[in-house]
Amino acid sequence: MGRSNTVGVSNNWRIVLVFLMSPAVFAAGEPRPLPEWTPWDLGVLRRVPELKWSEENKPVKALTYRGLHYRGKPTSVFAYYASPADFGKTAGVSGSYPGMVLVHGGGGRAFEEWVELWARRGYAAIAMDLAGKASGGKRRLPDGGPGQGHREKFATIDEPVENQWSYHAVANVILAHSLLRSFEGVDADKIGLTGISWGGYLTCIAAALDSRFQFAMPVYGCGYLRDNSVWAKSEFDRMTPEQADKWHRLWDPASYLGSVRIPMAFLNGTNDFAYPMDSYARSCALVRTEKTYSIQLNMRHGHIFDFKEFFVLADHFLKARPPLHVVGPPRVVGGMLRAEVESVTNLSSARLHFTTGSHENNRERAWTSRKLNLDGQGVSGLAAPGNATAWYIEVEDERGMIGSSPVMVK
Repeated sequence: MGRSNTVGVSNNWRIVLVFLMSPAVFAAGEPRPLPEWTPWDLGVLRRVPELKWSEENKPVKALTYRGLHYRGKPTSVFAYYASPADFGKTAGVSGSYPGMVLVHGGGGRAFEEWVELWARRGYAAIAMDLAGKASGGKRRLPDGGPGQGHREKFATIDEPVENQWSYHAVANVILAHSLLRSFEGVDADKIGLTGISWGGYLTCIAAALDSRFQFAMPVYGCGYLRDNSVWAKSEFDRMTPEQADKWHRLWDPASYLGSVRIPMAFLNGTNDFAYPMDSYARSCALVRTEKTYSIQLNMRHGHIFDFKEFFVLADHFLKARPPLHVVGPPRVVGGMLRAEVESVTNLSSARLHFTTGSHENNRERAWTSRKLNLDGQGVSGLAAPGNATAWYIEVEDERGMIGSSPVMVK
């Protein structure tokens, strides 16, 4: 089923388009080349890393794989892996399973239960630790990479890239993908990527670097962190302008999202404390491929593994199941709005959500909701007021799944 990739602009509303480093103009739908300063050797990351199993006799198995050098020394990365076969799930006619790469967020670890959840749903799944730690996330590996504290993420900006967390975290995600593709019984052409919070941030970058993925699903994470995020004041205000520019250029997803060549599914909440809607909208607008949105009112932030939309999206892209409905960019004429909806399921309700609060107060600002009319495969109704700072359309289908339009901000 096709997707709308155009950006609707009317009555002074816009999905904020981005001003990256290159002044070149690219046609809508045409991904940019990766920036010339991209620090990773993608040829190295596409190779299957050296592997050592530590627990092979359990349904969820423990392993370590070889990472990149950190402060001049080779590293190991701890991960959990499970196959659906370990939970009595049979493969399809192809004899192999689709796969998922699972990327934890800040303060997280390789989650055994996350791997099991996806394996029980018929996916071969791998989840790696991104803080140089072993099973349970409490003990450091003797040859682990950088920790995931704010110092490793921000204060090392003047050190070589090989000493910085984002460099290793992105690399370890792609190396996990290369490893998963090599496992017997895994369909290497049907592997998806998802990450939560900082894992969503990493998913945005890895999706641009590794087009072998079939789709990517960042949850919460986005770019433009120096402009508006929970770290704008606490971290970027401590940097010199030169340091902030360097961090943005090397490690912000905004530098890479325009190069994504695979479908993307964006999930976030209206009042996320870390990734506010203005930065989020600007980040999403950079992507020039197939996009699906599920922006949800007051969505909780955390290592939450079972939002129902996750599985509908993965099942669609990797198992050819019915998709989540897609709400196109809204059009506003004479104070009325309309948006088209692509759906193979019956739609049950539609609402407009808007806020007049400031983007800097994303976590606390109130949102107002209005019922919209469903007309065949379209949505219509009264537009958001002129003083709204952000708004979007939410549509729920008969399955209780929430799809949304892009967020419109000003």
